[in-house]
Amino acid sequence: QVQLVESGGGSVQAGGSLRLSCEVSGSIHSLTYIGWFRESPGKQREAVAGSFSFNSQTWYADSVKGRFTISQGNFKRTVHLRMNGLKSEDTGMYYCAGSRRGRTDMDFWGRGTQVTVSS
Repeated sequence: QVQLVESGGGSVQAGGSLRLSCEVSGSIHSLTYIGWFRESPGKQREAVAGSFSFNSQTWYADSVKGRFTISQGNFKRTVHLRMNGLKSEDTGMYYCAGSRRGRTDMDFWGRGTQVTVSS
């Protein structure tokens, strides 16, 4: 089993920055991919960014490219999402998730951290 706990959410003005963190514990060696997802009111959950464990290759949604950066801490037990140039449309609940199968199917989810961007 894998446990993921998000932190770092909050309220910021448009143009501001936040850094989200995801603490990963348990059988982390089994994960091939860790990603960040968000749910916004009236919208479907969407993938925001992710990182492959075996080569640290990263992936970003077009809507956040150039503004968000995903990184892994020592021993891959922490995954950060640095968010710069925040926009009101970035508001939502952000979830960290881990997969044993790749980018499209997540096996483990955290409980989320709220990000609110006011214009």
